[in-house]
Amino acid sequence: MKAFILAAGTGERLKPLTDAIPKCLVPIQGVPLLEIWLELCRRQGIDEVLINTHSHAKAVRDFLQPHNGRFKVHMVHEDTLLGSAGTLLANRGWIKPGEDFWVFYGDVLTNMDLTCMLALHRAGGQIATIGVNRAADPSQCGIVTVDQYQTVRDFAEKPSRPVSNLAFSGILVATPSIFDEIPERIPADLGFHVLPNLVGRMKAYLISDYLVDVGTPVSYRDVQLNWPGLNSSSAQGPGQC
Repeated sequence: MKAFILAAGTGERLKPLTDAIPKCLVPIQGVPLLEIWLELCRRQGIDEVLINTHSHAKAVRDFLQPHNGRFKVHMVHEDTLLGSAGTLLANRGWIKPGEDFWVFYGDVLTNMDLTCMLALHRAGGQIATIGVNRAADPSQCGIVTVDQYQTVRDFAEKPSRPVSNLAFSGILVATPSIFDEIPERIPADLGFHVLPNLVGRMKAYLISDYLVDVGTPVSYRDVQLNWPGLNSSSAQGPGQC
């Protein structure tokens, strides 16, 4: 199975740390964040990844070079940031017709088991399934409401008046049909330009495992103390739903 790891962010909120290294390589208890993502992918049966770059691209390229022996790694450089959805659209030819694929935001830290989320997606026949978690500050997230069948009935990106605390986690699994929902604009963002249009045609999977967006100085400091590691959870290998 294939996965996009979206890693081209400039990491403005993590400066001055990201003056010298890209956000995707910031160390988590001494281990680069992207290394954690690659290991999670390996454990969950993902054998091919596409990683986009922008700032500090050479550092990412140097980091990825020895990983190609473990599974296939494709690096695509963006001189102009295409946005989370724009990157998917620009590389739609990498995904075969009828092939489900993952999308991971590279600044998310998690040890979740992907098995049950993938099972929910494949059982429902929808365009996409998004991972959601309970947000401490819903106004800074993509907020969803769901019905009793886990179908998303509303999606609002960074709403001024959130109607729930269920937030898009930066993890989703999709079918190639999602490419037809992406506008041809630069940048194109999943939260603003795509997921709101999939209301009623996607499901939400509640993530109970450890998951943190490490994009802010506060969350980055917290994970240095609280990250339990991949071995502490069901991410040790595909589990049972």
